[in-house]
Amino acid sequence: MKVNIIGKPDTLFNHFIAELRDAEIQKDPFRFRYNFERIGQIFAYEISKTLSYEEKDVVTSLGTALVPVLKRQPVLATILRAGLPLHNGILSYFDQAPSGFISAFRKTYKDGRQNIHIEYVSCPDLTDEILILSDALIATGLSMVLCYKELLTHGQPLHTHIVTAMASSEGIDHLKRHLPKSTVTLWVGAVDDELTAQAFIVPGMGDAGDLAYGRKEEL
Repeated sequence: MKVNIIGKPDTLFNHFIAELRDAEIQKDPFRFRYNFERIGQIFAYEISKTLSYEEKDVVTSLGTALVPVLKRQPVLATILRAGLPLHNGILSYFDQAPSGFISAFRKTYKDGRQNIHIEYVSCPDLTDEILILSDALIATGLSMVLCYKELLTHGQPLHTHIVTAMASSEGIDHLKRHLPKSTVTLWVGAVDDELTAQAFIVPGMGDAGDLAYGRKEEL
């Protein structure tokens, strides 16, 4: 699995990552969501360089221009709820793309065990499509692998681009062990080495879903 770290080399992208991490800026949920949307747009632009194009005659007021345009829109999918702002940013560039949604959550038990539960999937046919699967963060990597495999029940994509703002080194290693090498590419903004026993990335940014949409009731 190829890994592209967008935060290297230094660009304005890192300014948005810095704001996502900043505990003071995080107090503004609108700004937090908006920064996710902005990095989603950058991810979309970078992924667009890998896609196929065809030339099209575009009639202007003064003549005709031959312009390369996207052959086919990718399919976008995200993991609810934290992935929504990132998904919206990607969708604002691939604005004709069909979308899929996965409702998944991590249940932590008193003895420290963790299970990932998938409750609902809505997805178009993925057969021979380019899939862009996004989530705010990749901590252990368990959720992403499970959701990817669940999406394969809707068809086998030609290629899958996994997009996340931040990941742990452990999470990336888990993806490398459990996802195909040649048909999956990971696009990540920043990589942090530490992961707590509760599966929080350190220094990370905290719970992206809570910061974007408010605290949820724990089950």
